[in-house]
Amino acid sequence: MTGAAGGGRRRRRLSRSAEFERVYRQGRSKANRYLVLYAFPREQGSDEGPRLGLSVSRRVGGAVDRTRVKRVLREAFWQEAERLPAGSDYVVVARPDAKGLAEREGSGGMRRSLAELVDGMGGGKRSGGGE
Repeated sequence: MTGAAGGGRRRRRLSRSAEFERVYRQGRSKANRYLVLYAFPREQGSDEGPRLGLSVSRRVGGAVDRTRVKRVLREAFWQEAERLPAGSDYVVVARPDAKGLAEREGSGGMRRSLAELVDGMGGGKRSGGGE
């Protein structure tokens, strides 16, 4: 599912366990009812842009539910990514209530929840009108 033909700029993902561990152990975090956002700045000279890792456990639901939550979360993250420092790695952990949010409000609800965490980490101004 992760073929070379997909993603483009959105292929900036964390994939190795060690990358996730570094963000968890050394990064900062903010949390709300639905999500936990971890951020860790990479070494200087990294112009790659933000990289995303997702963690959606079985506590969120079955495979279909987890896949939906991941898809909605990815979409929401990349919409908010412009407000985040480019040279950092991010891990978003979905809490069990994230499934209900994704079902009720889709990526709009997930983006609002994520935006709250980005604001808490000192993210830049939002583009477009908020509610």
